[in-house]
Amino acid sequence: MSHVRRLAAATVAAAACMVGLGSCTDDGEPAPTSSPSETSTPLAEFATEALVVRRESICADAGRDAVDAGAVDPGAVEEALEGEPEASSSYDNGEPARLTEGVTDVAHEFGCVWRRADGTSARAWVFAPPVTVDRARLLVRGALTAPGCSPVPDAPAFGRPSVAVLCRGDGALEVSYRGLFGDAWLSCALEVPARGVDRAALLDGAGRWCVAVATAAGPQEQ
Repeated sequence: MSHVRRLAAATVAAAACMVGLGSCTDDGEPAPTSSPSETSTPLAEFATEALVVRRESICADAGRDAVDAGAVDPGAVEEALEGEPEASSSYDNGEPARLTEGVTDVAHEFGCVWRRADGTSARAWVFAPPVTVDRARLLVRGALTAPGCSPVPDAPAFGRPSVAVLCRGDGALEVSYRGLFGDAWLSCALEVPARGVDRAALLDGAGRWCVAVATAAGPQEQ
């Protein structure tokens, strides 16, 4: 699968206008140049260390046709999943929630997940209680020692401190980034079926998804 759908379009007509003396259209007028398409941002190009995150829900309540203030952009969800989600769910602080596979408990966090039928999913969650730097370091250690997980080499920062892990399980691969933003512990994850996965594309897609999550969770303009 490819999360890399960000190649800029270079037109032959534009090149002809620059190189030759002839016209680029039948009527002799220069062909219009197309504007660059909007693209998402790679995590390596997004400064997260100084970003302060709100310890609130970032799940949209108004549906995919409207973006709530502070909610994850539906377009970012579709880009991460490479298509429209076929199911979604969310939970708030104090509500029962499935926190991990086979583990349901009262959540002390705000979280959302979007899924496709093939098993692809995009998740985002932020702890409701404030987190200290010492506590964050323990959370980093816990992520690195989780069964089936290994650190992502040379991963871009996602807060400070932060951690990125690649986890295998049940025929799927998941990349997650987790980090401290001010006193908020923010996490995001992208999971895809393991068979035939392009690991580089998965890492890139997860990073771009996490930029969208961090952007939504950051302070909003009034």
